[in-house]
Amino acid sequence: MQFQRKEQENGPRLSYANVGLIEQDGFFFKDLARTGKLLPYEDWRLPAKERAKDLAERLTPDEIAGLMLISGHQMVPAPNFRHMPGTYGGEAYDPAKHAAWELTDQQKEMLTAEHIRNILQASVESSEASVRWNNELQALAEAQPFGIPVSIATDPRHGASSSKAEFKNGGDGVSKWPEGIGFASIGDPETVREFASIAAKEYRALGISTALGPQIDIATEPRWMRMEDTFGGDVEKAIAFTKAYCDGLQTTEGTESEKDPGWGKDSVLAMVKHWPGGGSGEGGRDAHYAFGQFAVYPGGNFKEHMRPFTEGAYQLDGPTKCAAATMPYYTISWGQGEPVGNSYNTYLIKDLLREKAGYDGVICTDWGIVGDPLPDLDSFGSKAYGVNTLTETERHLLIITNGVDQFGGPVDAVQIRAAYRLGCERYGEEAMTARFRESAVRILTNLFRLGLFEDPYLNVEESLAVIGKAEFRKKGLAAQQRSVVVLKNNNAVFPLKTGIKVYVPERSITAKKNFMRMMDPAHTEQPISAEEAEGYFTLVSSPEEADAAFVWAESPLSVNKGYDAGDLEKGGNGYLPIPLQYRPYTAAAARKPSIAGGDFREADADRSYQGKTERVCNECDLDNILAMREAMKDKPVIVLMEVHNPVVPAEFEPAADGIAIQFGVTKQAMFDVIFGRCPASGKLPYHLPKNMETIEKHCEDVFDDYEPYTDSEGNVYACGFGL
Repeated sequence: MQFQRKEQENGPRLSYANVGLIEQDGFFFKDLARTGKLLPYEDWRLPAKERAKDLAERLTPDEIAGLMLISGHQMVPAPNFRHMPGTYGGEAYDPAKHAAWELTDQQKEMLTAEHIRNILQASVESSEASVRWNNELQALAEAQPFGIPVSIATDPRHGASSSKAEFKNGGDGVSKWPEGIGFASIGDPETVREFASIAAKEYRALGISTALGPQIDIATEPRWMRMEDTFGGDVEKAIAFTKAYCDGLQTTEGTESEKDPGWGKDSVLAMVKHWPGGGSGEGGRDAHYAFGQFAVYPGGNFKEHMRPFTEGAYQLDGPTKCAAATMPYYTISWGQGEPVGNSYNTYLIKDLLREKAGYDGVICTDWGIVGDPLPDLDSFGSKAYGVNTLTETERHLLIITNGVDQFGGPVDAVQIRAAYRLGCERYGEEAMTARFRESAVRILTNLFRLGLFEDPYLNVEESLAVIGKAEFRKKGLAAQQRSVVVLKNNNAVFPLKTGIKVYVPERSITAKKNFMRMMDPAHTEQPISAEEAEGYFTLVSSPEEADAAFVWAESPLSVNKGYDAGDLEKGGNGYLPIPLQYRPYTAAAARKPSIAGGDFREADADRSYQGKTERVCNECDLDNILAMREAMKDKPVIVLMEVHNPVVPAEFEPAADGIAIQFGVTKQAMFDVIFGRCPASGKLPYHLPKNMETIEKHCEDVFDDYEPYTDSEGNVYACGFGL
């Protein structure tokens, strides 16, 4: 796809493919509306909000309806799956016929017929494919009336190892960093700021301008599956890290514009999530699933969960001042307004967020919350919590009248257009049109701030020089190394000597339910390859010939994540505990009755799992540690653990000579620490619990209110500990 560029002194660079230029007052402007006259929204000298108001007045409600969507996950190139259709001229993708970055029939329809301008990119074949796909999107969008550009959105891309909790995007060659909780282990807001600034530069080089993050929920519930993506449960740290992250992401250094301070070519919109905080699900269950829809506050700590938003994201120290967008979580925040999902909750959105917090940025729902609930509670697509008696159109209207601007996931605006018509019947056409234009102004203001109306196209060579550049990779690796925590170093086993012989036992993982609630089959895996060991140690085939044993482990992975329909079939209520230990766990001390409950698909509102037993799929990790202790005799047994959630160390700590844990880093970063090539400096971002009983007795909304473990050396594995 060919495009032109126009450089000009004292003005922005213009790039264009399907429009002409207007010259006025010695400057050039894009003739986006093709009138031959400079319209206010085309005038880059005006503030973004003024331009947005002018354009919003020119748009019909149908055109605004398209702006009020961020599409479902788009893969580049697109597979032709049932739930993710993607065809090219009516055919499935064929690399012999189609370029990876060619637009699908469905994407063309989104841009032209549906007027969608916010598109979520998931996986992509390569950096080049992402750059060229951006240009194809921008060219088609520019050819439409008003020439409104596309903002490509993304879930996190920079994690060094894939989180198990949600979609993680990849295939783009960016620098790699720790997960969110790893930054909490480092404990330095400036590192967070530097990461976000680098991430923004790489995103913009890929064509990405909206980040679905940072995830700033305070993770007070240690069993929550999304804990590793947060900055932990310390609210003061979360506030500081939120400010640093949003400032780094949104601020273009060196911009001196008085009309839109801080915004520029390197800026990325931060969509902070999840209002009002999603880290207190009862029993650790997650609200992606109907069985985990309730957030509870037994410690009376609801207001603390809002503080990373109200005192962090909405009070930035940098020039952009406030996070550009906010995403509510799926949860029903128990006892806080109506017992409905957060986007449906007038008290949470209109009263607390819009009015009390004074937030005037874009509010976007989490993905897939408006469809009709499925009959099975144990399913992925049942997120219209508490509003099952409303029609889909009524759900859209309620969300819009609450003050929400965008919907995550749909690929057409049929229901938003229907909600507009229903709103005209109920509230009058004038009021409903004004409400739509209010959202349009917020959404368009963000697009103008990014400079996309002037310069949306990318040069492949220029982008590839930025994405994953050596300087960025080096800094990412250094952050990974700093996040590693050494818990135990018996007899100074660390640092290890380069070249030692190491035995690594195989892992045998049993079947478990994955993020989409489908069963992952049982499998075995060799956790460390000879290639990964190269330069550090030599892999050997038996404990007898080894100088040390490395047991690669993960924190316990619950088979069912808190619910199993099989228990329901046996006469139970379906609910199970979520263990943080390896051996089968029976929840004798669990709460009874539950605090929250009452889904229309359940006969009993009590969701207690007291007395129930649950297993984890990686009990093999504990078996390997104990077996290595016996086999190695006096030779060192070293546990290297990837920690998704706090783990109960009592089962394995006495058998280990050395323990190092990490929160989503490469094996290279872990090996660099234990072989002494960089210092161990990471600190625990939360307590590691003494046992599961102390977890059952804690309050889901209170951070570290459970007893930490004390090891055989007398060290207390409390938040802030690390050798």
